[in-house]
Amino acid sequence: MIVQKPAFEAIEPDFGHSFTYQKFDEHKLNRNNLWHYHPELELVYVNGGSGKRQIGSHVSYYTHGDLILIGSNLPHCGLTDALTGNTSETVVQMKLDFLGTDFFTIPEMKKIKSLFDAASGGIAFHGKTKRKIGDKIEVLEYQTDFQRLLSILNILNELGNSDEMKMLNATGFSLATDVKDNDRINVVFNHVKSNFKEEITLEEISSMVSMTIPSFCRYFKKITNKTFVQFVNEYRLVHASKLLAEKPMSITEVCFECGFNNFSHFNKSFKAFTGQNPSEYRNELKTVLV
Repeated sequence: MIVQKPAFEAIEPDFGHSFTYQKFDEHKLNRNNLWHYHPELELVYVNGGSGKRQIGSHVSYYTHGDLILIGSNLPHCGLTDALTGNTSETVVQMKLDFLGTDFFTIPEMKKIKSLFDAASGGIAFHGKTKRKIGDKIEVLEYQTDFQRLLSILNILNELGNSDEMKMLNATGFSLATDVKDNDRINVVFNHVKSNFKEEITLEEISSMVSMTIPSFCRYFKKITNKTFVQFVNEYRLVHASKLLAEKPMSITEVCFECGFNNFSHFNKSFKAFTGQNPSEYRNELKTVLV
């Protein structure tokens, strides 16, 4: 079995810059779709479209674009691909001390400092905040370097003052500073991403990271606050949400396409996860998207 090496992404701003700014669209796709991590915080705005969020141990389905702040060394996947249907994706990455070691300790930066702390589990913004800040992020493309820096500070301050946010790993996600832990969890996440439609046994996944089954179960629960089986099932259910929204497939076909081999178990799990059975979910989404 070939184990895909997890990606540590080394991010180096261009000479003369303290942060990185990238914009992706149909002519320039963001191909960083494997689980990866980096010390930099990452602010991502997806203009329109719908797709899967995969941040830490959190997986969910977003619609009408997305605005996310991802904390330092928090494993995550690309939010867009050729099928997402978004207009563009803008990514800003910065180190915690990108403006100096003490800059964010001054009183005026209190809200931003709190925002950075909260971002350790990933934050998704919604409502007016998503629309307003999304517009400001789009404008970065046309600004000078100095204007862009001031705009980023303004954006971070507004996000720090917003109450239209959701903590994506609200129950906790903790990676030790040891790089080996980052690598290990990324091996697990990448394997689930590639193989969730098939059965993934605890014996198989624990051997991939050179651990016994009991040790792996304790390790995974400690880091993600979820059991491995729960994580895989949630991954399958989010994929089901995506298929129900985007594909003209029967619910039975969706069930088996997502890796479930029992239709009644799929229905029960989907309702527990979303609060609706699959047909209710699909019908509600149709009314929203019309």
